[in-house]
Amino acid sequence: MHHNVGLIATLAAAFGLALVFGFLTARFKLPALVGYLLAGIVLGPFTPGFIADTDLATQLAEIGVMLLMFGVGLHFSLDDLMEVKKIALPGAVLQIGVATLLGLGIAMWLGWSFGAGLVFGLCLSVASTVVLLRALEERGALESMNGRIAVGWLVVEDLAMVLVLVLLPALSGWLGGETPNGGGSLWNALLVALGQVTIFISLMLVVGRKVFPWLLWQVAKTNSRELFTLCVIAAAIGIAYGSSKLFGVSFALGAFFAGMVLRESELSHRAATESLPLQDAFSVLFFVSVGMLFNPAVLVEKPLEVLAVVFIIIFGKSLAAFLLVLLLRYPLNTALTVSASLAQIGEFSFILVALGLSLGLLPAEAQSLVLAGAILSIALNPFMFKAIGPVQSWLQAHSGLARKLNRRVDPLAELPMAVPQERLNGQVVLVGYGRVGRRIAADLKTQGVPYVVVEDNREIVQRLRQENVPAVAGNAAEPDVLIQAHIARAAALVIATPDTFHVRAMVEIARTLNPKIETIVRTHSDEEAELLRKEHAGQVFMGEHELARGMSSYVLKKLKGEGQTLHETSHAAAANQ
Repeated sequence: MHHNVGLIATLAAAFGLALVFGFLTARFKLPALVGYLLAGIVLGPFTPGFIADTDLATQLAEIGVMLLMFGVGLHFSLDDLMEVKKIALPGAVLQIGVATLLGLGIAMWLGWSFGAGLVFGLCLSVASTVVLLRALEERGALESMNGRIAVGWLVVEDLAMVLVLVLLPALSGWLGGETPNGGGSLWNALLVALGQVTIFISLMLVVGRKVFPWLLWQVAKTNSRELFTLCVIAAAIGIAYGSSKLFGVSFALGAFFAGMVLRESELSHRAATESLPLQDAFSVLFFVSVGMLFNPAVLVEKPLEVLAVVFIIIFGKSLAAFLLVLLLRYPLNTALTVSASLAQIGEFSFILVALGLSLGLLPAEAQSLVLAGAILSIALNPFMFKAIGPVQSWLQAHSGLARKLNRRVDPLAELPMAVPQERLNGQVVLVGYGRVGRRIAADLKTQGVPYVVVEDNREIVQRLRQENVPAVAGNAAEPDVLIQAHIARAAALVIATPDTFHVRAMVEIARTLNPKIETIVRTHSDEEAELLRKEHAGQVFMGEHELARGMSSYVLKKLKGEGQTLHETSHAAAANQ
């Protein structure tokens, strides 16, 4: 029996080699994503040996793009973005502008058209959300202030690229490329494109936010895990495909909004969990298919061009971000962390370069240069993160400007003189004003206990001061910050921040300045809790343990009450007999 087994062969080769190369790169402490790209290079037409079916791989990659963007939409939180909007919005816009201009400069040097240079620069301007999230998770910094700023920055970049994907086909003819729907004026094309997208977004936000969460809930009532997973995947791919056919928007945009509307459901967390394995699998295929398009010969034929691209990705746009973060009065460590986070490119760059090629805007070599820049920058990104500490120490030791920036007068880093002295004696120093910190502050306020908030989100500190709450901006692991919170006269230090990386430093500084202070610490793991107890960090609370204790207490009280009622009823019945 003869069949066409091209799909099976492509899947088997792609998954098998991705596993091998992903494992090898992970062993060398590199992102597994580099291994997936290398697997694609081996399977591609530019290297000897087995060549996978490129057309099939491209279609599988489209599914990968849909599920990847669906995941981005499912995790997209406008509230998280609003928390860091004052740094993320201007920062991302400026950094995209700088990187685009630098990319345009390389394009002009290579003799490309203005349109090609513009698209090429945009490809170099946007970092990979996948790479960043994994890098922050590995370092336990995803929930830290620096992590939230970096993620918010990338969300703005992603939204900007979504807009570019919408407008580029309409602008293609004006930029020197092909017009997908024939001729016509630029303004007509723009109006049609924006009109279609506006109708689509309106339908998704008005109708989709009610229909799809309701549908998800109805399927969940069947108690069938298979149907629930099927509903999530069908919604992601169905909305992406339908939006493309009906409204002319890209698969990526359709899937992104599918994720956004499903986020409105109370079952969104379960939807993310159930779809994650399939998301991961097809994302691997996406990166493998991208690797198949890369011609390694570009490294030999155009080494200077490749180096220039890598320089822009790693140093050009990162330097712009670094300077802007410092100008906005954030610490040196935050500036270095954001810079390291942005020193790579990934999935949106691949999607954008493919669109540029299909519209005839980019020459074929542009794809190889973007892919070379992506592979090298992703491979080097872990080293950029590892260099943050040494670079910060070196700058502070050798640069008078760095020391001056660290010591500069910042009104939010100093407690206002107007704070009454009675509120700064026997007070609680509360580190972190997130979901946990806000509840603790509310309880302290209700009981009339004075407190000072230490928070590294400047916008939160500004808001607290407007509400007449004593607050200091900065990292509580730095002595100056705790001194400003009057830790020497405090009764207790409560560390409510999820960033547990600096907890031991905070406790050590607090006890040095105030040996009798009570310390209360929040943690997320048994191992971390045990380590903190061994180091005498004070009272350690773990979320899961406290939740279990509260639930157990409630159940036991309930059962005890019911048991007592049952006991009294049986006695009454016996007396009646």
